[in-house]
Amino acid sequence: MDEFNLHLTGDIHAITAANNLLAAAIDTRIFHESTQSDKALFNRLCPPNKEGKRSFSDVMFRRLKKLGISKTNPDDLTPEEVNKFARLDIDPNSITWRRVMDINDRFLRKITIGQGPDEKGMVRETAFDISVASEIMAVLALTTSLADMRERLGKMVIGNSKSGDPVSADDLGVGGALTVLMKDAIHPTLMQTLEGTPVLVHAGPFANIAHGNSSIVADKIALKLVGPGGFVVTEAGFGADIGAEKFMNIKCRYSGLTPQCAIIVATIRALKMHGGGPAVVAGRPLDHAYLTENVALVEAGCVNMARHISNTKSYGVNVVVAINKFSTDTEAELNAVRSAALAAGAYDAVICSHHAHGGKGAVSALTSCLTF
Repeated sequence: MDEFNLHLTGDIHAITAANNLLAAAIDTRIFHESTQSDKALFNRLCPPNKEGKRSFSDVMFRRLKKLGISKTNPDDLTPEEVNKFARLDIDPNSITWRRVMDINDRFLRKITIGQGPDEKGMVRETAFDISVASEIMAVLALTTSLADMRERLGKMVIGNSKSGDPVSADDLGVGGALTVLMKDAIHPTLMQTLEGTPVLVHAGPFANIAHGNSSIVADKIALKLVGPGGFVVTEAGFGADIGAEKFMNIKCRYSGLTPQCAIIVATIRALKMHGGGPAVVAGRPLDHAYLTENVALVEAGCVNMARHISNTKSYGVNVVVAINKFSTDTEAELNAVRSAALAAGAYDAVICSHHAHGGKGAVSALTSCLTF
């Protein structure tokens, strides 16, 4: 478990390296454009070979097409076209791409870069995000192949030019380099639960900035492995109000896959909080309200669960509520949740004991899902 939570898959490390390569390319490009002429920039981008001939790389043709330039020989460009091609003219105030690291270091939430004596006054404010907040993480989870990932990485927008045009990773010429850094991360990692159930671990896009779901590649591999008679359980993190909606709106549309059903996990303790129970504070003992029977508080909180059921059903997907039973829960409270779930339109509501008994405690919920 410790390896799983640290360095095991290597996905986050690859994303960190790729993200920061792009960040470095942005500031380097701004620096060079501010200190060099059009001719010098063009010579750096298209240097002549030993025979004195220049050529465009594949990624440069992408930029030429974007600029509406159909010429294929660098020497045929007019001075105006050389200027358009060589200068991205990035507006520093428009840059949305920030550096990342896999540590929540609050003192890097706002930083100043470019203060070195060799940076010639190219100082600007920026910040660090956590690695999983990188757009590259979202790209990894939504991609379907290496070629598809190459296209997605190249199209990522990092900011605008001073004239308001979007500037992409391919404009900077680094889309291919990002793909090289990510070429191994596209492969999911096969692991197993403590009970020996196979699990594909891949990516980790936070739903508050991305889509909060397991990768399309992992789901498709899993479906192929289990075959027509098998089933795959995939995750939509951050609840039915963020993760599930993004699962339906984004992931299903990109992948073309349709879920057979959705499972919403509910607990008595959480429903009591939604019903107006006292706040739970880390390091303090649980309030008495969460340790003793209070059906009225549970029923008040079921309004929240009902909304999750309604939201999920709006996509045309049946819902099964898995009520995760804890030792402090009473039969009256559990039955109140089950009744409220069915009244809200759930296909079924099953009392489960997976907190205590692992997979065996959740068999009944899964069996209910397979009856459609």
